[in-house]
Amino acid sequence: MGLREAIEKAESILIGAGAGLSTSAGFLYTGRRFEKYFGDFATKYGFHDMYSGGFYPYKTPEEHWAYWSRYIYINRYRNPSKPVYEALRQLVKEKDYFVLTTNVDHCFQKAGFDKSRLFYTQGDYGLFQCSRPCHIGTYDNCDLIREMVLAQGFRIDENGELLLPEKAAPKMQVPTGLLPTCPKCGAPMTTNLRADETFVEDEGWQQAAGQYSKFIKNHGKGHILFLELGVGYNTPMIIKYPFWQMAAKNPKATYFCINAGQAFAPKEIQKQSICIHADISEILENLL
Repeated sequence: MGLREAIEKAESILIGAGAGLSTSAGFLYTGRRFEKYFGDFATKYGFHDMYSGGFYPYKTPEEHWAYWSRYIYINRYRNPSKPVYEALRQLVKEKDYFVLTTNVDHCFQKAGFDKSRLFYTQGDYGLFQCSRPCHIGTYDNCDLIREMVLAQGFRIDENGELLLPEKAAPKMQVPTGLLPTCPKCGAPMTTNLRADETFVEDEGWQQAAGQYSKFIKNHGKGHILFLELGVGYNTPMIIKYPFWQMAAKNPKATYFCINAGQAFAPKEIQKQSICIHADISEILENLL
């Protein structure tokens, strides 16, 4: 059975999306894209990918936010180079679907997916929260992130593309006055990403969690397609293992996994599984 047939036969579809989906769409965190925007940080500190730079213990918050503002801008407020998310939406838009994702780059909503059918379990690059946290609330960071990258000398064209400074290297710090602070207690703000026990599960997060639970309750025992895309083994307990477990309990279910090099199903569900080792973008774009 191919993916198109699996989608057509399914009464409902639960999409589980991991980092591999955004990588396939063009959000690469190494190579030329990294060197273009973070070559100065790579030279100074010796790391060679965006993830490593995100965890680096910078000496000042001004430098920390210089790095993170670039990181957030290109991975949250720009679109990936390939229309993979748009292709996925075209394939499932007429079906009763829901999306469970560990991605924090907002690509589903930018591609037109219904917000009420999305659960971003690990947060959103586009939100700030109190670092303590003193309260359960999050704040949109678009305007401030834009100010931070401009303050480093970058330019933003009419399409929103981030352009390198023309005559000098970008600054590796932001003005102290742009550092985000909590409006309630004055503590430093941080990005709303699940890194430790301080992660804020705000009202929107709680609503999405409830919608996900409702979808499983209504469809988990029927002819459901568990469509896993680009999910690795960093946090398999969020998507991969639950999909396996739900499929094992439901003989009507189909488990379909696309992952370059990590497509696998346990023996308990192999008869109802299709696993494809391939680039997700090629599969989805070819179907359209």
